Amino acid sequence: MTRKRNDCHSTEFGLWLRERRELDQRLGFLTTNLDYIWGNYNTQKWMLIEEKRYGSPLRQAQLDMIELVDNCCKTDPRYQGFHLLQFEHTTPEDGAILWDGKEITKQKLIRLLEFKE
Repeated sequence: MTRKRNDCHSTEFGLWLRERRELDQRLGFLTTNLDYIWGNYNTQKWMLIEEKRYGSPLRQAQLDMIELVDNCCKTDPRYQGFHLLQFEHTTPEDGAILWDGKEITKQKLIRLLEFKE
């Protein structure tokens, strides 16, 4: 069957999907979520953000799906890309912050979210 989640962050539908033998990952089916579609309705700029706590990396299957979506979005000139946001612990307040693998400050994170960088 499809890999069980190792946390408590699923919906009833998500749990139901993972129990379907006819939708098993061994048959080629894959699901992943995307944490944020971040945008500014005034400027129409937007980006995709995947958040990982405790410095977790993207799994290869998730990366493959996100790259597929990212490539489709690149035709929009307002699209500002896909970004991986990793926290050393859980928030910008309790440890290091990584943006696309590079350590940044809270102030830089805010500027990125404001589309100023």
